[in-house]
Amino acid sequence: MTEDQRGRVRVEAGQKRVRVYLRGRLVADTLRPLLVWEIPYYPTYYLPLTDLEADLEPKGITEHSTSRGDSTGYDVVIDGVRADGAALRYLDSPLTELKDAVRLDFETFDWFEEDEPIFVHPRDPYARIDILGSSRNVRVEVDGVTVADSSAPRILFETGLPARYYLPLPDVRMDLLVASDTHTSCPYKGTADYWNVQVGDAVHEDIVWIYRTPLPESQKVAGLACFYNEKVDIYLDGVLQDRPRTPFS
Repeated sequence: MTEDQRGRVRVEAGQKRVRVYLRGRLVADTLRPLLVWEIPYYPTYYLPLTDLEADLEPKGITEHSTSRGDSTGYDVVIDGVRADGAALRYLDSPLTELKDAVRLDFETFDWFEEDEPIFVHPRDPYARIDILGSSRNVRVEVDGVTVADSSAPRILFETGLPARYYLPLPDVRMDLLVASDTHTSCPYKGTADYWNVQVGDAVHEDIVWIYRTPLPESQKVAGLACFYNEKVDIYLDGVLQDRPRTPFS
């Protein structure tokens, strides 16, 4: 979705209590959050201005969005603690729901849905994850070399993404894996560590990951290795799978 596709921006009322903290200070507490899909992959939260506990001090910065209108940036200030430029408002937005709401930068604050912390971005209410044990054979090749072969995968099905095959480490050629400095976070699974794969002189960067301590709903993949379907050749029960086209391709 691009900024010119204004009709694609979806806004709907959330059902969870949402609280936001800045260094232990309560910035917002609402039962009326708005979920706004600024991009198609996941939503962000906009919170009613009346449920804000902190002060907003205008930055005098205005940016234009075709879908949402002109935004004004604000510092967030509470008990002498300041988060510089950490809030946006769309005072004259063509999306009327946003006019009396504030968008707080997700990374700057600590966020809670009900009493549980959330990370990276709000969970999409239309996305889910299923993790199923399987006896199907999964074989992974890189540059024609088998780097994993397992008949005990756990298959993770996530809305909008291809099935991911998580494999026990004894079934992976760990001698071909080189630890990477890359780490990513997912609001559903937690923090992933990555490996590169070296086959001969060729190094394929960050094509394998592992969740060593995943979030509770994804415990079934703890300690298992997963390869990007988009970047390796995967044989499922002996049949080569097409490489999917995704944002990770």
